[in-house]
Amino acid sequence: MARPSSRDRGGRDREREERESEFSDKLVHINRVAKVVKGGKRFGFAALVVVGDLKGRVGFGHGKAREVPEAIRKATEAARRNLLRVPLRDARTLHHDSEGRHGSGKVVLRSAPAGTGIIAGGAMRAVFEMLGVHDVVAKSLGSTNPYNVVRATFDALKEQENPRSVAARRNKKVSEIVARRRDGSGTEVGAEA
Repeated sequence: MARPSSRDRGGRDREREERESEFSDKLVHINRVAKVVKGGKRFGFAALVVVGDLKGRVGFGHGKAREVPEAIRKATEAARRNLLRVPLRDARTLHHDSEGRHGSGKVVLRSAPAGTGIIAGGAMRAVFEMLGVHDVVAKSLGSTNPYNVVRATFDALKEQENPRSVAARRNKKVSEIVARRRDGSGTEVGAEA
C-alpha cells in the first residue's frame, strides 16, 4: 500500500483549513477552577465558545484544560461538531417569536423590523452575531449563567420554522401563511366564518 505523497496531504489540509475558515468563533465565557492538592492549588480553565458561519448555522461548545488556549481550542472543536441550521427571514431576522428554556434560564426571542439591530445581552448577543442575525429583540429571564443562557437560546432557535415548511405541513400556500403574519390577526385569510 503506497503512502500518500506530501502533495496529497497538503491538499487535504488545505481543504480542512478552507472548511474551518468559513466559520467565525466568539469566546463567551472563561471559568477558572482550582483544585486544592498537597502542594497548594492547581488551576484549570473551562471555556464556552460560540461558532457560526454568519449565514444561518451556529453551534456552541464547552472545553476544559489546564491552559486557556487549549480550553478555547477544545471548545471550538466541540462547537463545530454540533451545528444547528436556523432559517432566517430576509437573511437578517427570525421568522417568528419563540421562547426557550434550560434549567432555570429562560429566554424570549422576537423578530424585529430592519434597522433595529441586535437588542440582546452578553451570551445571547454572541449567538446572534455568529448566526448572522442583524435585527432581533431578545430578553433573558431567570438564570444569568452564560451556559444556561446559551443553551436556552439554542432551545428557542430549534423552534424556528420557515413559512415553506409550515405551509407544506398544513397543506396551505405559503402566501396564506405569510399574509396571516402580515395581518397580525388570529384569523385565517379566506377562512369561512
